[in-house]
Amino acid sequence: MLKIVYPDKKPNIRNLKGKEEIFCLIRKKWLVLTPEEWVRQNFLLFLTLVLEYPITLIAVEKQIVLSDRKKRFDIVVYNSTLQPHLLIECKEMNVPLTAQVLQQVVVYHAALPAAALVITNGVQTHAFRKVDGRLEEVEAWGLL
Repeated sequence: MLKIVYPDKKPNIRNLKGKEEIFCLIRKKWLVLTPEEWVRQNFLLFLTLVLEYPITLIAVEKQIVLSDRKKRFDIVVYNSTLQPHLLIECKEMNVPLTAQVLQQVVVYHAALPAAALVITNGVQTHAFRKVDGRLEEVEAWGLL
């Protein structure tokens, strides 16, 4: 499991007409505050402020096509040559990170082959790399 030390900065949240919204620093717009969106936005702050990935190399909730089905990934971080580096699946905090969650990101990986796969619920985070055709868990951010 990877350790996450979230930055002191928190996502911007507002109440508009009785509904809570959270500001997405990548998409530059206000979104309905759901438990999964809270995890996604805090994880984006971790990626940009702690790991220092440039905002310009991050995509959020973009559509991909798998066979004839349209899906949306949560987060992709690209490397400096614009190749997918991290493919990240976010779940709300009370959702356990099971083999089924990992399988979801593995399926997305077929359409968007990233160097590493990450699953997080904001509390726990696991990362995997493909080594010799199998997934190998990564124990430190510096190994990604």
